[in-house]
Amino acid sequence: MAPERQSKANAPAEIARQLHEALLRERVVPRFVDSYVLENSRQALQVHAVMYRDLLALLQREALLELSVRALEIICDEPRTQGRSKARLMPRREAALFRKKFLAALVRQQGWSVGQALDFQKDFQLYEDLLATAPRTRRRKPFEAANHPYVDRCAFLLDSSFLEQARVAASRTLTELENLAAQVCGPETSDNKPAWKN
Repeated sequence: MAPERQSKANAPAEIARQLHEALLRERVVPRFVDSYVLENSRQALQVHAVMYRDLLALLQREALLELSVRALEIICDEPRTQGRSKARLMPRREAALFRKKFLAALVRQQGWSVGQALDFQKDFQLYEDLLATAPRTRRRKPFEAANHPYVDRCAFLLDSSFLEQARVAASRTLTELENLAAQVCGPETSDNKPAWKN
């Protein structure tokens, strides 16, 4: 197989790897929880080590869901230029195949069981469906909560008794995740070529 074709075939797995590594490297979820605890004096969330670890794992999964949905939206649904030609969407068939390979690579990388993989794919589809029907809104202010499934789910998991404060904190984290996905999958610059374009 030609090197160009092989790298294109490996692109979904490479994107999955880069997203997971970026999420861990940037410590988005632990910083989200720690800053929320400090800002709202909710130290009780960190008292029990096992419960805190479980909370971080659940929120990490939600962050990976959001990163995955946003990354595939950038790659498959946003127009791209190729050389000197006009910007075009990825063909529908190619986008479906990319999504399938991406999710399969993510399952292998995470070492999920069949049940865990199906749960993730079901939640992934839920995110995509909700975002497809939600109207695109103006840029939100830092103190506003976003109307987004990630925000609602994370706020409920994090602190259901202080839901509005948790939604605002989750909205700030959503912005971080969107920026992280854009860094990994965004348009190429002179010194940065996204893995899926290799």
